[in-house]
Amino acid sequence: MPKYSSAEAFASHADVAACREMLRGGSRTFFAASLVLPGSVRKPAAGLYAFCRMADDAIDQGTDRAAALRELHVRLEGIYAGMPGECAADRAFGDCVARYAIPKAYPLALLEGFSWDAALRRYETLSELTAYAVRVAGARGVVRWEEWPVAGTVGVMMAMVMGVRDAQLLARACDLGVAMQLTNIARDVGEDARCGRLYLPLQWLRDVGIEPETWLAKPAFSRELGTVVERLLATAEELYVRSESGLANLATSLRPGMYAARLLYAEIGREVARLEYDSVNRRAFVSWRRKARILADAVVTAAASNSLGPAAGALPEAQFLLRGAASSRSDLPAIPLESARRRARRPGIEERVVWLIDLFERLERSKSNAGHAEG
Repeated sequence: MPKYSSAEAFASHADVAACREMLRGGSRTFFAASLVLPGSVRKPAAGLYAFCRMADDAIDQGTDRAAALRELHVRLEGIYAGMPGECAADRAFGDCVARYAIPKAYPLALLEGFSWDAALRRYETLSELTAYAVRVAGARGVVRWEEWPVAGTVGVMMAMVMGVRDAQLLARACDLGVAMQLTNIARDVGEDARCGRLYLPLQWLRDVGIEPETWLAKPAFSRELGTVVERLLATAEELYVRSESGLANLATSLRPGMYAARLLYAEIGREVARLEYDSVNRRAFVSWRRKARILADAVVTAAASNSLGPAAGALPEAQFLLRGAASSRSDLPAIPLESARRRARRPGIEERVVWLIDLFERLERSKSNAGHAEG
């Protein structure tokens, strides 16, 4: 792995700006959460996001997915050899890899998940689906990145960008990424089905009397299907709760952004519940105004968090991620963990959230007024 030197960084200012613009235009939830991350983390997070987004687009938008996967493997080899390609995302991710010693196993797992999507793989059990959620970021064949690029791999890479090396905290970061992906799946049942994709555990469907192939040929919502969606969201909620012991022990400046991501995504699941778990005929979304309020909640929650929580191992399906972290360089300066007794107010962040709430509310009113004018 190349040794990082800020004087010899791969990405130019223009590369970083391009990645940030991709973040701003392509992932509204990630962008919202990033607004309360410290600047030192926003830059590498944008590079990480941009690479994941680029990889997903290369698979979904190409006519030859096998060839696209081969090309991504070549590009990844170049990044880990210290010779990233001409793409801004490659260079920005190359900086992340070199500076934070991100194990190659993580992006390789991401590409493995893309290969599963290309093969239209289905998942018999929750464990098999979890193995998929550990790996894959993106919209699972639906080109839609308005939300956070989610997966266990992305969660762990984000944690490493934040300086985390503790195995327990990396396991909690993976929990959060998997919970987000399960939320995505619960929200997008109808859209996935219309693309010929089915991600709900097949065993769960059969348990409530739904034959997967028959249903996929003519997808429709039913009370029985709703119970499966509800069950998946309950599983996601368990993982969100597990993740909190990790979030509570991040450095003070990092907690608000990560609580924002956790709360924003959990709110998507609550919107699905408000629709009575019908994610076939309707798609749950969270308004900008609601997102702004959740950002404010995240600041309060982050400041009040004071418990390590019960120790828990990594998900069995994610053990390989922690083995990869254990083998990475240990000479990097880690951002220190903080005990519950050392909570410090971050000057200015509350004021920034108040400003964001006002901005988002004005945007919502403007959008609403424009809609009335068009009508």
